[in-house]
Amino acid sequence: MKANFEQFIATLNVSSLSVDVLRQITFILKEQTDDSLPLFISQVFESLLILERWAWQKLSQESFQCVNQTEYEELLHILVLFNKQIIFIDNNIEDNIKFSLLIPETIDQINLIFEQVKQCTNDHNSFITLVSLWFDNLSFLVQEYPQLGHSPIIIYINQYFEENFVLSKLFKSYLIQLHQSELSPSIFTSKQLFYIKTCSFSLTTYFYTKPQNFSFITNEILQQHSNIYLQIIQIHSYTIQFWSKELLTCIRHLTGLICACYSLNKIEDEINKILFPNENILIEYVKALIRIISYVSFCKEIKTIRLDDEAMLLDIILFFLMNIVQTQNINWYFRSMTQLPDILLLLRTMNKSIPYQYLFYVYSILGELLTDEKLKELQFNDNMSDSYFYMLEQAWQQPSKTYKHISISLLLRGICMPQIEFSSMTWIIFYF
Repeated sequence: MKANFEQFIATLNVSSLSVDVLRQITFILKEQTDDSLPLFISQVFESLLILERWAWQKLSQESFQCVNQTEYEELLHILVLFNKQIIFIDNNIEDNIKFSLLIPETIDQINLIFEQVKQCTNDHNSFITLVSLWFDNLSFLVQEYPQLGHSPIIIYINQYFEENFVLSKLFKSYLIQLHQSELSPSIFTSKQLFYIKTCSFSLTTYFYTKPQNFSFITNEILQQHSNIYLQIIQIHSYTIQFWSKELLTCIRHLTGLICACYSLNKIEDEINKILFPNENILIEYVKALIRIISYVSFCKEIKTIRLDDEAMLLDIILFFLMNIVQTQNINWYFRSMTQLPDILLLLRTMNKSIPYQYLFYVYSILGELLTDEKLKELQFNDNMSDSYFYMLEQAWQQPSKTYKHISISLLLRGICMPQIEFSSMTWIIFYF
């Protein structure tokens, strides 16, 4: 396989490239599993590097989107899935190997791709869908390796996204489309999803790496979009059972972007003036978030938190609520919601293997709101101490000092002490 793959890759830049070569490369990539991947990469790294650079070059060619080239598109789609395997495989592949393969080589290629997206008049163009997948992979990569937020090309991509897409009139028009109680499926085009999903996702993961001057950028995004975003959430939080897959995707990524802008900005008075100018707006937003996480399908068994829109939206909302509880002066309202502990703990009872950070969010919220006596009355079945120290250890080992965008300072806000029962031991989350 090694010799064949290298032979096929060697012909990529031939002007009369055989369709059979593309099919053979596609087949070999499809055959790779998580178990076989590390060895495969070590054997054909140089050829893979050529393939990855060839792919970015193809995407940046103006002629590529204008021609229906099935074999080319299929190969690039399979390469997206192959690259996602590389991103999420936990060991046996060095980080620098991943970065070399997955990060585009030149800014010129990026500019050419973005210009094609902006100028494309066919909003359903499959080229835009393909480009979205490639840039989504970069976002997943930065999410897993936050140190990449300081890479010059990642910085450039996100500055471009912010200035040319997210702060554009077209982005605003897409939000206005979502500001309707009844949505036509026709509004969800490839171009719209590129703007709302791909650009928002990229900026969200980028902001959590805490780049320079990000407070100014996040404030600008909130000033332009927070008001209509809050209205979108308010409208659609009453009709969750009718959400399409596309609407769920949009709400997930818009909420993720607004949450990042809010939670990372330490100038609370300034951010409140923009996002929550009065207490009533904040309370109505909290009500909407609670309605969403109360919907039963969001409490289903969570298996693929990294990729599943429902699981990721739940993660974002719990993180957002935790930040609101810890920074806003409306805990009186949370305490008035007598069913809130049951709603939050339902996530645990309906999931056999809930992600660690979910437990942290839930217990952090309850630890802020409830008295020691009320906490003792709740039935916790988790060994939260193990989860807590695992997250703390993982965060400490990361250059960004975070675990799943939870900073060490947030983790240290909760110190476990004996009192509440978790499995065979008793613990309490003590906040300082």
